[in-house]
Amino acid sequence: MTKSAGRTAAEGSFWQYNQLTEKNMRQALIVWGGWAGHEPEEGARVVKAMLEEEGFGVRVETTTEIFADPAIADLSLIVPIYTMAKLAKNEELNLTKAVEGGVGLGGYHGGMCDAFREATEYQFMCGGQWVAHPGNIIDYRVDITRRDDPIMNGIDDFSYRSEQYYMHVDPSNEVLATTTFSGEHASWIEAVVMPVVWKRRHGKGRVFYSALGHVAKEFAVPQMRTIFRRGLVWAAR
Repeated sequence: MTKSAGRTAAEGSFWQYNQLTEKNMRQALIVWGGWAGHEPEEGARVVKAMLEEEGFGVRVETTTEIFADPAIADLSLIVPIYTMAKLAKNEELNLTKAVEGGVGLGGYHGGMCDAFREATEYQFMCGGQWVAHPGNIIDYRVDITRRDDPIMNGIDDFSYRSEQYYMHVDPSNEVLATTTFSGEHASWIEAVVMPVVWKRRHGKGRVFYSALGHVAKEFAVPQMRTIFRRGLVWAAR
């Protein structure tokens, strides 16, 4: 990987180490931060272990400044876990360019699709943006819409307790699972069918998203964990 001009020798050595000694291992970057209520640090630990079990080398960062490093264009996968906050324009452009060039992007809940609310190029890449969760933590159903897709193989519709995300979504998304709003907490959206899991392309890059995962303990739900794990592997190049 190319070392950026603003990166110290110690930081640069990480990229060099992975290039020289682990060149057969796919490399992933997790960047966590933002609103603490989504437990980004705990989620990052879970995702890191998951990716390492899949054979990835994983770097974890806590600042969006890493998105401005040209070296991210050589990664296999980027996982943002960064609710709200702000993304500098050079960070946004370099990140979206990396994915457009072939780097995979995968994320969950607000860590990916309620991140960087002012960054429209980022939202265009992700394929959706959170706008509401009527009723807050509630019981609802997740309905599998693409049982033939390998990410959803063997997974049936399931009950879930969390925030039921209402989102503005890109019609070009390939939707793998949905949920239906009852109207109990917002009568005007009764019977609205909302995407929960999707995959898409952004240039040459693969993008995967799951709206499940308000807090880290939700990774204990087998369906949620399996879908997300498979989705990340699918997105990575």
